[in-house]
Amino acid sequence: MEHPSKIIIGCMTWGAWGKQLTIQQQSEMIEFCVAQGNTTFDHADIYGDYTSEAHFGEAFAKSSVQREAIQLISKCGIQLEGGVRNNRLKHYNYSKEYIICSAEESLRKLKTDYLDTFLLHRPSPLMEPDEIAEAISKLQAEGKIKAFGVSNFTPSQVNLIATKTPISVNQIEFSLTQHTAMENGTLDQMLQHNIQPLAWSPLGFIFRESNDKTTQIKILLGDLSAKYNTTEDVILLSWILKHPAKISPVIGTTNKQRILNANTALSVNLELEEWFQLLELSKGKPVA
Repeated sequence: MEHPSKIIIGCMTWGAWGKQLTIQQQSEMIEFCVAQGNTTFDHADIYGDYTSEAHFGEAFAKSSVQREAIQLISKCGIQLEGGVRNNRLKHYNYSKEYIICSAEESLRKLKTDYLDTFLLHRPSPLMEPDEIAEAISKLQAEGKIKAFGVSNFTPSQVNLIATKTPISVNQIEFSLTQHTAMENGTLDQMLQHNIQPLAWSPLGFIFRESNDKTTQIKILLGDLSAKYNTTEDVILLSWILKHPAKISPVIGTTNKQRILNANTALSVNLELEEWFQLLELSKGKPVA
């Protein structure tokens, strides 16, 4: 991905699946984000039951932002049950024809000639590496996508696809409360092969659940936010940013102040023992 912003703006909840922002509100949000340096926008074809990309495209066309000033990510492969696709059940489709069709549909809806990064949304047991490679090669040769990646793939699944076509991004769930990627080889692989990790749900469930673990973590977050003169969510993002794999958090908020806060995480450098202290509380025990 060329010159992405370190803090990426996730657009899943901009439309029907969340805040239901108007086209005008989305246009203003795009301009606001770009003005703050958040130039990378994360989409998927399924967001908003296949409506969010088109609404963003309309908003982008209304905005004063030039295409060269932003990076657009989208994903394909998930087939939602019912709705506009009339699928009998949720499944995945990674045929050559479908991948190409899906990318072209995203281009049409987003009102752009190219995607900066195009991802396979979730792994399928029926993935054919050669067929995927043919689709991606064609899309890249035609200038419709610049970079190719995956999302929610394990190291072995990344290896399977990477034997036929280079992978530059893997978007995974990663946070203080969901850090299995540090233990199952996922982040090791990305660090080793220069694959860019993107982290969805980077705040985890800290603010969504109330139990002994989250209570203990929040106490420490309170102390650290006071020390660094910032907010608790910023501390959680700074914890992610300290990892040597250079993870880029994908934040889903449409709250402008929270976006401003998130950007300040780039300048918060937790001390080594503070980082491990948070990890210890998340694990519920000292590291081995």
